[in-house]
Amino acid sequence: MRVLGVDPGLTRCGVGVVEGVAGRPLTMCGVGVVRTPADAELGSRLVAIEQGIEQWLDEHQPEFVAVERVFSQHNVRTVMGTAQASAVAMLCAARRGIPVALHTPSEVKAAVTGSGRADKAQVGAMVTRLLRLDAPPKPADAADALALAICHIWRGPAKNRLQEAVAAQTRLQQAAAESRPPNRLQQAAALHASKGRTK
Repeated sequence: MRVLGVDPGLTRCGVGVVEGVAGRPLTMCGVGVVRTPADAELGSRLVAIEQGIEQWLDEHQPEFVAVERVFSQHNVRTVMGTAQASAVAMLCAARRGIPVALHTPSEVKAAVTGSGRADKAQVGAMVTRLLRLDAPPKPADAADALALAICHIWRGPAKNRLQEAVAAQTRLQQAAAESRPPNRLQQAAALHASKGRTK
């Protein structure tokens, strides 16, 4: 499984590609940051992020894209920029038919370090260890993108199976409801409706 992790941001959008399967050593295929100037017009910055992510998709051909789920922050301006960059990443993947998974920051930290409250230094250290790198990727956005990819490789299959099981259960319930004989209230309503039509 090859996953492109995206740590969304307007100024620095971390990107990292990891390949492997759960339970076996993972391999980093690439890591970097798509940057945009803070003083540029918003539309231009979003286009630059799109172009950067498209280049990563072209070069690495991932099977999945894992994006950090945007959560509420006190700084509305920051969260808006993060959400906009996140949407660009999802759009780029969806346009190519690549499945997108969203993972919360605490979910990623827990998957990589064992603690949902780990700090950036701990995440960077574990990413370095898990991918057998010489040093933690810089800046932290790049390490976070790799952590997202690792999280999806380890948790994605289980998450997908759970979603498939829920969907299957829903389909069974709908089929059972459609095949169930009408209750007395439904029969009375149907009888009333038919009388109305015969008048």
